[in-house]
Amino acid sequence: MNRTQLTGRLTSDPTLRGSANGTSVCNLRIAVENMARGETGFIDVAVFGNPGEAAARVLSKGWLVAVDGRLDQHSWETDDAQKRSAISVVGNVEFLAAPRSATAGQEPVAA
Repeated sequence: MNRTQLTGRLTSDPTLRGSANGTSVCNLRIAVENMARGETGFIDVAVFGNPGEAAARVLSKGWLVAVDGRLDQHSWETDDAQKRSAISVVGNVEFLAAPRSATAGQEPVAA
């Protein structure tokens, strides 16, 4: 089984781009507290299609979000022939709370 659920705050504004097959993908990075020995971990997240477009439109740095998805490993080789890999989460995001500095009265929105 490959499934993960995380809650954290966005470390930067989301970025929206098109994938090779024409589907839109929103890339997020979240800070998750207490990942290892009480330390904060930073996780990359990809949200595809309409939910990703909604996330890119609404979310900004500081939003509290919940992510539900699967782990995905990406491997590549650098220009100097060193092998690298990274793990990210591919899935859905739920908008929980706006940043503390956002306008009061703004309601959380689900994607």
